[in-house]
Amino acid sequence: MRSENEALIVIDVQNDFCPGGALAVTDGDAVIRPINAMLDEFAVRVLTQDWHPAEHHSFASQHQGRAPFESIEMPYGSQVLWPDHCAIGSHGAEFHPDLRVDRAQTIVRKGFRRDVDSYSAFFENDHRTPTGLEGYLRARGVDTLVLAGLATDFCVAFSALDAARLGFRTTVVEDACRGIDLAGSLRTARADMRRAGVTLA
Repeated sequence: MRSENEALIVIDVQNDFCPGGALAVTDGDAVIRPINAMLDEFAVRVLTQDWHPAEHHSFASQHQGRAPFESIEMPYGSQVLWPDHCAIGSHGAEFHPDLRVDRAQTIVRKGFRRDVDSYSAFFENDHRTPTGLEGYLRARGVDTLVLAGLATDFCVAFSALDAARLGFRTTVVEDACRGIDLAGSLRTARADMRRAGVTLA
């Protein structure tokens, strides 16, 4: 068992990000076995869950003439437009059935505000609106984080960068992550994480 001050943060292992899902990450379900094994090692265990209203503004379907994976400018900055995914209450938004959800102590839902996307487990994409995860971890006495899940170059990387900025010692377990790699985004995310002091294990 790890120290009480260490937490495992499992990012968005949901049906829509796994094979057959609306925004499937290649080999996304390959993260489940290593994550399940790690869940037994940590005293503090958190899952995050993408949780979008059906008309979320990050969906390409909400922008006439736009296609998935194009980028547009939102009031909070550049936004990739995604296929509709992880709609509140849908099968796609559910955790993958093989993930040991029963081991989680709390679940953080993000992206439920229609006008702003949320990659990070800590903040919406405006980088100001908190999810509440930081407060939960501080209250549990956590100062060290290990991150795993989907996708390396978006929600995992954004979470890791915010964690490092907030002063948490942060490690990303790459064997327990998979990336989208949209126009070189995986290489960029790795470089950004290293530069921020995140350990890639």
